[in-house]
Amino acid sequence: MSLLKVENVSKSYSEHQALSDVTMEIPEKTIFGLLGPNGAGKTTLIRIINQIIEADQGAILFDGVPLNMEHIRQIGYLPEERGLYKKMKVGEQLVYLGQLRGLSMKESSKRGKAWCQKLDILDWWGKKVEDLSKGMAQKIQFIATVMHEPKLIILDEPFSGFDPVNANLIKDEILDLREKGATIIFSTHRMESVEQLCDHVAMINKSEKILDGSKVEIKEQFRDGTYYVEYKEGEITNGNGFEVMNTEEIGRGLKRSLIQYSAEGNPNELLKALIGQIEIHSFVERIPSMNDIFISLVKGDPQLVEA
Repeated sequence: MSLLKVENVSKSYSEHQALSDVTMEIPEKTIFGLLGPNGAGKTTLIRIINQIIEADQGAILFDGVPLNMEHIRQIGYLPEERGLYKKMKVGEQLVYLGQLRGLSMKESSKRGKAWCQKLDILDWWGKKVEDLSKGMAQKIQFIATVMHEPKLIILDEPFSGFDPVNANLIKDEILDLREKGATIIFSTHRMESVEQLCDHVAMINKSEKILDGSKVEIKEQFRDGTYYVEYKEGEITNGNGFEVMNTEEIGRGLKRSLIQYSAEGNPNELLKALIGQIEIHSFVERIPSMNDIFISLVKGDPQLVEA
């Protein structure tokens, strides 16, 4: 079941086409990666979903109902451009933002403190935002985004400015929010985060959707029949439907070759051909990463590049 449906949405600014007939569905209780290069149209779509701007044409359904102002309190949005009231204290800020999202003052304080405790910044509750480090301020904005327990959470580059320890902390919280029933739209240029977090992925390039599906389905779609073989003794001779793309020394007397075979071919047949030539220590298919796929599609190159 889909929480959000985007149907034939288009948007232009003067002579610039930001979105062109974009259609996609965001499955309920999943992490949905919204990808694309700078200027592709991702931010425009996010702003339309948040009702900051209106689409020129098309429709968006939220839980089966046309998107309307009543849905604002069911959405949490962490924009890439951060912004907090620097002169306010952390606690005052969270209580104020919680009230804007429909919580009472008491409930805002309770939830805000619980989240600060969870993210190890409760000691800063009574201090001004301007005294926070960038990473701490990021945590406050994350809390403000999720503390009202929205059905839909939109995160635009949520790990920007975090050190690895805190990035991992926020990653775990995002996964926990999904497990508790939230649907998350995750917009980022960090493909390693997409690999770790996303269940489904859509990519927009030059205002048009060019990719959409589950991460597993997309990787299967881009399998290209290449295999890594680590071996000792002997040399690999091209033939039997395969070709050695490159070979490198990897230590301990071992070599590693990248072999082009067929995506539809039986790997057992490739193994049989190789066993007669070399002493095999490892044989594994190279599954394209999301980074490979992203670069290939944005460049318009039908051949995946090696990461």
